[in-house]
Amino acid sequence: MSKITFRERARYWFDNTMSRGTASLIGWLALVSVALLVVVTVLTLWLAPNEPEGVTGPGHVLWLALMHALSPGKISSDEGSTAYMTVMFAGSLGGIFIVSMLVGLLSNGLKQKVDRLRKGRSRIVESGHTVVLGWSDQIFTIVAELSKAQASQRSSVIAILAERDKLEMEDQIREQAGDLGKTRIVCRTGRPTEPHDLDLMNLTEARSVVVLSPEREDPDAHVIKILLALAKREGVHPPAVAALTSSRNLAAALLAGGQEVLLVDSDDTASRLIVQSSRQSGMSVVCMDLLNFDGGEIYLRTPKKLVGVTYGEALHAYQTASVIGLRRPSGVVLNPPGETVIDADDQVIVIAHDDSHVRLAAGMPSIEDGAIAETMGTPAEPERTLLLNWNGRAEQIVRYLDGYVAPGAVLEIAADHPKAGTGLAGLAHLTVNVKDCDTTDRFALESLGVGLFQHVIVLSDDRFDPHHSDTRTLMTLLQLRDMQSALGEHYSIVSEMHDENNRSLAEVTEADDIVISDTVIGLLLAQLAENRHLADVFGYLFDSRGSEIYPRPAASYVKTGVKVSFSTVVESARRKGETAIGYRKNTARNDPPHYGIVLNPDKTEPIVLEEADSVIVLAER
Repeated sequence: MSKITFRERARYWFDNTMSRGTASLIGWLALVSVALLVVVTVLTLWLAPNEPEGVTGPGHVLWLALMHALSPGKISSDEGSTAYMTVMFAGSLGGIFIVSMLVGLLSNGLKQKVDRLRKGRSRIVESGHTVVLGWSDQIFTIVAELSKAQASQRSSVIAILAERDKLEMEDQIREQAGDLGKTRIVCRTGRPTEPHDLDLMNLTEARSVVVLSPEREDPDAHVIKILLALAKREGVHPPAVAALTSSRNLAAALLAGGQEVLLVDSDDTASRLIVQSSRQSGMSVVCMDLLNFDGGEIYLRTPKKLVGVTYGEALHAYQTASVIGLRRPSGVVLNPPGETVIDADDQVIVIAHDDSHVRLAAGMPSIEDGAIAETMGTPAEPERTLLLNWNGRAEQIVRYLDGYVAPGAVLEIAADHPKAGTGLAGLAHLTVNVKDCDTTDRFALESLGVGLFQHVIVLSDDRFDPHHSDTRTLMTLLQLRDMQSALGEHYSIVSEMHDENNRSLAEVTEADDIVISDTVIGLLLAQLAENRHLADVFGYLFDSRGSEIYPRPAASYVKTGVKVSFSTVVESARRKGETAIGYRKNTARNDPPHYGIVLNPDKTEPIVLEEADSVIVLAER
């Protein structure tokens, strides 16, 4: 190998200095400028020592050379010998090149700085902010809900880090999230899996972190990598909540993020809600109301005045809030036995429209004993359920449904999906039949005898993109509703969709139970980001074991057509071992957005329930 020459070393050194950016280039340009001025000054003093007229010395000549270099137009007013004019012309010509290069360098440097600011690469200096890592359609729900939750604060900040253009993210949020009130959105472009990019979010001062499941192949692997990056960083670790698409990856994600990270299983949560909504009409509306920050919200309270009081007595303790359970050191329990005594270590779980409404009532409410009905519940009977279409979470849905139904129940699966009905061995209660069927075809649907079923579930077909799949679901809903109207049939319908915007289109079909899986997960993530202690509450609520939400005939609780207070309804449910949290008016069951459902009414407010109305209770099956 040949020896490195001095020229090569010099060239290498020069290349390194040139690659250091705009500041280095301007430094070299300054050296060239100084050299030009010195050469022009020396030549002028040598070739034209007494020119121009009135020159007082070398400093004066240096100043004239500088002015000619910066303003070449000055040469037009010069007078003198040929030597003097030649030197000044050369100086002016050199100045043109230097000034042009300087302008170009400054323009390019400014452009790079603007591009860097446009990409959002500066470090956030906020504190108490919520950080969202990643990007998906859920982000619009999360941002909108967090802004509502933090509306009472003087100012709140949501910081987002994703591999997208900063301005593009800000524009989409403005268009789809709506009015965010006092909440400011700060977006940064970067990879949430890179420690250097995570440093931009000032996580040490953050209030909480939300990790989104991206819309790409194998999204859970990306989430787990982000959790690893968060766990490995130094400093304070704020509370984090992350969404996974598959239950199979929960163990790996828990190992990556640690015990302090709350994990939301998207498929599991959506599957549970679909099953519960299929059995209780209006269940999806109730759950959405509890999950968002618009209507009834769930709060945890530790009122000292309720220590030593039984759960049954505590049901009447609040006028504008509904008690639904207890959070004990041993775990959460909703609708515990009425004789359960509230201990000092317990927290009372309540539903209220705002935390300011969670106040103990001045005294016991009046109860109309004469209006309380003494009817008993009817035992569960085998049911027939029709499942239309198939997707990746369908097997899980069927197994959850098997845990709800009575022995002898029948499930008919109608789909043209190649995997329809597979993987269902070991069911305890359900008898499953599978038929090949195009669920958008009217004649194929009529051949199923839909009127023989009590419940119909319409799933999103995962063979198509989300937009087209929602379109097919809408077509199926329209066919089913038209068949109901023409044949006078009655059965509940719950459908699964991806896009929240399609809900308003589906409302023309009178389909009040529509589960938007992305919206549900976004709402749950926002709730847990604000209060991680609610994870156990929602986990209990969506579980088939223990008490669940049921709409039951109003006539089972109070005399219909009679004006009663809601406290009377609560007392009637208490005597049955249940917790009443609201009611549903049948006359408004097709009126969006609440479809006749009223959660957490004022207990002193008089209401009149008719035969077709329902009382919404937490109860055992």
